[in-house]
Amino acid sequence: MSERLEQLYKKQVSSKLMSELKLSNAMAAPKLKKIVVAAGIGKFKEDPKLIESATTDLRTITGQTPKITKAKVAISAFKLRANDVVGLVVTLRGAKMWSFLDKLVSIVLPRVRDFRGIDKSSFDGRGNLSLGFTEHTVFPEIDANKVDRMKSLGVTITTTAGTDERGKLLLSSLGFPFKKEIGK
Repeated sequence: MSERLEQLYKKQVSSKLMSELKLSNAMAAPKLKKIVVAAGIGKFKEDPKLIESATTDLRTITGQTPKITKAKVAISAFKLRANDVVGLVVTLRGAKMWSFLDKLVSIVLPRVRDFRGIDKSSFDGRGNLSLGFTEHTVFPEIDANKVDRMKSLGVTITTTAGTDERGKLLLSSLGFPFKKEIGK
């Protein structure tokens, strides 16, 4: 079953982007490449139960088992040794990517407290968007009553846009709520 946003992109958004950007080739229209969801667990690296809890939560949120990332070098200021567990990361592509994106736009972002829209400074200069969540309980799969510690998540949406303007045009066409610019 194809996802709602994937069908929207194929039927409406890609042709809209081609006309607005004056593109003659459909392959030149900006597309989504992948979504990376990462969680840093450095502050509770000594407790294996909390690492397992973070792994379970990230697996529940994304529907995919996270990869454990380890430190490459030792940093004494952070009490970090080489090969210490520092985070978890999941890369979503295909149907899981579209499903996660739909959930992010329609359920998660409206649940964020005091949310006023995504700032345009969240783009990296190449059309990729990075979002940070201080509480992972904004995701509907997580039961806030069973959470032992709040965990923060970073979500990076990678596109083929090339510029921030094209990336914003692609994501706003898919329903992302951006902050209104004053005077426009």
